[in-house]
Amino acid sequence: QVHVMESGGDSVQSGGSLRLSCVASGFTSSPNCMGWFRQVPGNEPEGVARIYTSSGGTEYSDSVKGRFTISQDNAKPSVYLQMDRLNPEDSATYHCAAVYVNFEWLCDFSYLRKDLTYWGRGTQVTVSS
Repeated sequence: QVHVMESGGDSVQSGGSLRLSCVASGFTSSPNCMGWFRQVPGNEPEGVARIYTSSGGTEYSDSVKGRFTISQDNAKPSVYLQMDRLNPEDSATYHCAAVYVNFEWLCDFSYLRKDLTYWGRGTQVTVSS
């Protein structure tokens, strides 16, 4: 059975840092396209960062570029999201998404939103001013 589980969410002050973790298990083919989305009530999920683990290629949204870093641990497989210089606009539920793709060019935020991708339940990040 496939599981995607996030952890590491917390409440922090503006300017602080957090590190989120995501572990994927139960996949027939180890996922090589993994990403982070965040969602606030009433809004669609926003793609934050994604990584193609076979090459290490990454992509970030403009809102987090330079502040957030996505990294991988292929042994598990796992991905991490290091979040620095947090501000109240970063408050959201952060979800991890994982899928196996045949080609690197398929690994983007649109593909990670598809129904065939596995998502975790999310971890809450709250940033106070």
